[in-house]
Amino acid sequence: MKTRILLVRHGATVLTQEDRFAGATDVLLSDEGAEQAAALRDRLASTTLAAVYCSPMKRTVKTATIIAEPHNLELIKVDGIREIDHGHWEEKKREEVEKEFPDEYISWEADPFTYAPDGGESGLQVLSRALPPIREIVEKHPGQTVLVVSHKATIRLIIGSFLGFDLRRYRDNLDQKPCCLNVLDFTVAKPIKARLSLFNDVSHYKTNQESDPVTTHLSKIWTDEEEEEAAKE
Repeated sequence: MKTRILLVRHGATVLTQEDRFAGATDVLLSDEGAEQAAALRDRLASTTLAAVYCSPMKRTVKTATIIAEPHNLELIKVDGIREIDHGHWEEKKREEVEKEFPDEYISWEADPFTYAPDGGESGLQVLSRALPPIREIVEKHPGQTVLVVSHKATIRLIIGSFLGFDLRRYRDNLDQKPCCLNVLDFTVAKPIKARLSLFNDVSHYKTNQESDPVTTHLSKIWTDEEEEEAAKE
């Protein structure tokens, strides 16, 4: 007996292209994000869903509402799977944070799993509130498929934890595009085990959305490398 979770990141927001820290900031889904959610809705329309769970933030609620349209299911909001809080970095661009809080930024870059900016959360703190509800969902839906709509950092931490990754590198080693689909199968018998069968998939994007919805990652390693490659072209 297994539980299948379709773990989805919300669609693009009005701040997605600005490379800002907007974890706890309750930003709205953009028109592009709504189109991405509609594309995933169409992809999952024939999938039998037992329930739809989402973070209570506006961008996840809207994404989940769009995807759930064909299924006639009420959203179940789960506070534990909301996005990481960046404290006094919220709404600032990365270069602003590097300039205003250089020591904090260096510490966070070195280990975002255990370090948190002033007033914010570490990855460990996010995981401690996100894992319990995920386990509850698994146990509540044996033999069923459910949709869970959450956020970039939260999803990477959840997946990394169940797969046994070194979570000090979760930002550099795992990516999540807006409205991507991840498929995780969980054993219901304890101890709960997980198998990842689909990761960061956006094959539902329509042709006119193939402009790479995420070219910024808030991870300096990949952003710098991409800029260097672009300069060579």
